[in-house]
Amino acid sequence: MSDPGQGRRIVAVARGWIGTPYVHQASCRGAGTDCLGLLRGVWREVIGTEPVTVPPYTPDWAEARGEETLLDGAATLLDPVPEAQARPGDVLVFRMRRGAVAKHLGLLAETGPAPTFIHAYSGHAVLESPLTPPWARRIAAIFRFPERG
Repeated sequence: MSDPGQGRRIVAVARGWIGTPYVHQASCRGAGTDCLGLLRGVWREVIGTEPVTVPPYTPDWAEARGEETLLDGAATLLDPVPEAQARPGDVLVFRMRRGAVAKHLGLLAETGPAPTFIHAYSGHAVLESPLTPPWARRIAAIFRFPERG
């Protein structure tokens, strides 16, 4: 139903962002990005124009109010994927603590015995990290970019 070639393209584009410094609310390859900015930049290159203008947001993603801002936004613009059907290029949304709101995301890069994901991580840069059990158990939802029209 969906194009696995698009997933491979998403991973290739995301790998081009590796090393971009972490900058909150930015989305400029090589200059600065946060986790949402990485996703936005990959969207622009693979899909085209961003579908919405992202309003300013705080690093805590409305955690103090208990609002699922990031998760709700992903559910509005992306297609949900069951965990068993996840493949490279899919968007992983994370809760950093049990019971907390979702406030981090990345792109699944590799599956199988050594899965990895690409993300912009606060205090670091865009990097490809092993999807270790501590990361995997933080996954709140998995989504896929819509098919390029």
